[in-house]
Amino acid sequence: MSTQHHPQARPNILKHADPNPIAYEKQVFQRGLKYQRPPFTFKPLEWERLAAERMSADARGYVLGCAGTGETARRNREAFSRWGVVPRRLGLGVGLGDSSDGDGNKEGKVKGDGDGEKNVFPNLNTKVLGRNLTCPIACAPVGVQKIMNPDGEVAAARAAAREGVPFIMSTASSTSIEEVAKASDSGAEEAGGEAERWFQLYWPAREHDDITASMLRRARRCGFAVLVVTLDTFILGWRPCDMDNGYNPFLRSDQIGIAIGLTDPVFQSHFQRKHRCPIDQNLSAAAAEWTRIVFPGAEHSLSDIAFLREHWDGPIVLKGIQSPDNARQIAESGLVDGVVVSNHGGRQADGGISSLGALPGVVAAVEAVNARKGGERGYRKVEVLFDSGIRCGADIAKAMALGAKMCLVGRPYVYGLALGGEEGVAHVLRSLLGDLELTLHLSGIRGVGEGELDRGVLVKEDELFRGV
Repeated sequence: MSTQHHPQARPNILKHADPNPIAYEKQVFQRGLKYQRPPFTFKPLEWERLAAERMSADARGYVLGCAGTGETARRNREAFSRWGVVPRRLGLGVGLGDSSDGDGNKEGKVKGDGDGEKNVFPNLNTKVLGRNLTCPIACAPVGVQKIMNPDGEVAAARAAAREGVPFIMSTASSTSIEEVAKASDSGAEEAGGEAERWFQLYWPAREHDDITASMLRRARRCGFAVLVVTLDTFILGWRPCDMDNGYNPFLRSDQIGIAIGLTDPVFQSHFQRKHRCPIDQNLSAAAAEWTRIVFPGAEHSLSDIAFLREHWDGPIVLKGIQSPDNARQIAESGLVDGVVVSNHGGRQADGGISSLGALPGVVAAVEAVNARKGGERGYRKVEVLFDSGIRCGADIAKAMALGAKMCLVGRPYVYGLALGGEEGVAHVLRSLLGDLELTLHLSGIRGVGEGELDRGVLVKEDELFRGV
């Protein structure tokens, strides 16, 4: 099946019409024998430049731009080079013949594929928030995708479902909840699997609890399994690129970034009462009203999570955590199932710490609470996810080794969307997973489960040169 990212043996190109990542690499070389070149580059650091050439000045500033001087975003990228993967050889230090299911449980001995070849590739299967997944990455919530490609979220959701990658839909989407769900299901059907989709919430103020509840009802009704609540964007940050262009996509009457609001029955009623006209008669006013509601200017408190619990019966994850003390308090509350270590890709606050630098401290704080309270009845074990700065397979491996259960990928798949719509997104996702799989394989790491990909495979580069 195309959604399987842990091939049992070296893939036979003739058997893979919709290839897994490693088969994708082999397909490219096979086609190269006929002098055919791929439509998209495999160089991950080239995706941004090439995508920028396709975008308008407004879109380019919005997607590539950062808060302030871009210091936080630079730190996100620089942090990855401070860690290096130490390869294992001859099977030393690993349990040969075993593979993990993501919970650290062993699935059995090496096995053949029917052609006498052994299962030698790493197992990317994992279990996150009680969800059995075929890979340890997800498409991060990114709004206003139609400014990158006319197909926007429909193309991205279809591609993610085809590749077996969870898609996290943003509240700031340029497509309705219902349309994204339909696209996701169609992509999964094409691949012969099931779609995994999550919903990200930009959380209105409590005076608009009815609108919040309406969004959550729509998302659950449409099969969104996990609620991801963004905490660091209750107001948009100081973004010089957008201000230079005089561009805020949420204030325009083109529906980009506000599609969820325009299609929400509770917001429609709210707007009718306040403005004495339906939304379609004054889209500019509707855009401004919706933007004020989802970016209220003030943050919520931990106790407010109880309201979300009343209206969401699945896992709840809080995105935007950087402080170990915050992480500890959140874990102790017993209100949520996970946190995402993130600084919004450096788009919200300048001068911040790197997300990767924050990860070990947050993981330690959460694990300490889990260890202390794990035996208590009704306690929710909290999992740590990672976001901000991922560009390649090695980045994913490093973040997971530092304790992340899953990595969210944002800008790279958006670059793919700009370069080639649905196929561009699929290319980026396959490339990242293929890169990850071979990085692990060539480093002697059997999988992404506990005891396989952990802090023990990393070393700080600076420490290698001490005393030399």
